[in-house]
Amino acid sequence: MSEIDFGRLLTAMITPFDIEGNVDYAKAEQLAIHLVETGTDTIVVCGTTGESPTLSWDEEYKLFSVLQQTIAGKAKIMAGTGSNSTSEAISATIKAAHLGLDGTLQVTPYYNKPPQEGLYQHFRAIAEAAPELPILLYNVPSRTGCKLEPETVAKLAEISNIIGIKEATGDLDQASQIRALTPAEFSIYSGDDSLTLPLMAVGAKGVVSVASHLVGTQLQAMMQSFVAGKVQEALQIHIQLFPLFKALFLTSNPIPLKVALRLLGLDTGVVRSPLVAGNAELEAKLKVVLQEIGIIA
Repeated sequence: MSEIDFGRLLTAMITPFDIEGNVDYAKAEQLAIHLVETGTDTIVVCGTTGESPTLSWDEEYKLFSVLQQTIAGKAKIMAGTGSNSTSEAISATIKAAHLGLDGTLQVTPYYNKPPQEGLYQHFRAIAEAAPELPILLYNVPSRTGCKLEPETVAKLAEISNIIGIKEATGDLDQASQIRALTPAEFSIYSGDDSLTLPLMAVGAKGVVSVASHLVGTQLQAMMQSFVAGKVQEALQIHIQLFPLFKALFLTSNPIPLKVALRLLGLDTGVVRSPLVAGNAELEAKLKVVLQEIGIIA
């Protein structure tokens, strides 16, 4: 297993765009600094929250490079280089390795729905192509139509640079089975903010978060309290933040998040088609939640 510690709070960072829909690299730098200053240990760049399906590879590589320079020595950078084409994922991952990034997030192949052996061979090929780069698997069947079973995860955990999994099945039993079948150093991260605390109770290390754009400090405090045995303190923070966790998915991610960031004074611009801007009703609902938990006045 890799000796790199990605920490407990990984943020799936959004991609800022200008009014014309171009990547705003300057705002990406500002946002990355904000995330690091509010508790993020590792920034995950060009995941689904970053609207990766609508980014070109050139845009992604420039984001990797710009953000790496921005937060060097302050936080880790994990690149979303997954694909439903094994050869494409390998090419992107090798380039991320050459850029000197700290790790890569690899989503299960979407749409083509490979069987478990196909999934094993896919991730093994990527890992072997860039053996020095730590890999975090990403299991999100609600988006991909493809699920990694615990037994397959256990086989993949035997590969030295596959260091963990972002578990976004929403299934505590799945996480429990993975924990039972993998070594302690294999990291399980919640893929849902609302399940971070429950998953930590069954052996997860932390979360790949959306809400940390807004409440990173509180999320770090929740996890550190739990690890320190202060379970009631952790639970109180979870309960306080729970309405926000749910509100950020009132419609497709990251539409609500970009609205919430604007309300917070961190305007990150538009979303790219086929996503559409949040409407007045969504903004009103988010404003109420943000006021209730004390983020805005």
